[in-house]
Amino acid sequence: MEEIKPVNEWKQGLDPVLNIKTDEFSEMGYSRATNEEVWDCLVTKVWKGNPSKRIYEVIQDILHLSSDVYISYLTVNAYQDDTDLMESIAALTERDVKDN
Repeated sequence: MEEIKPVNEWKQGLDPVLNIKTDEFSEMGYSRATNEEVWDCLVTKVWKGNPSKRIYEVIQDILHLSSDVYISYLTVNAYQDDTDLMESIAALTERDVKDN
């Protein structure tokens, strides 16, 4: 019987598979795709955490990750980053107003 482990424990040996997926996304025009972003997308959107799986299930999930799911993940992160940036700017502006 094949071993079942939390997906994060499988990550170390999966760079070749992640490279295949990032190369695929690059060929589709997403040239800034990285192994780390693909992994984070899987953790966030597909696995929703760190579930226990067999290695072949993790590889299958990586290879079947669609560009739609990946782009959705990037879009949500971009909006969150913009929100964080705007909150930081507002906090700084508010502090400057109080100091004057």
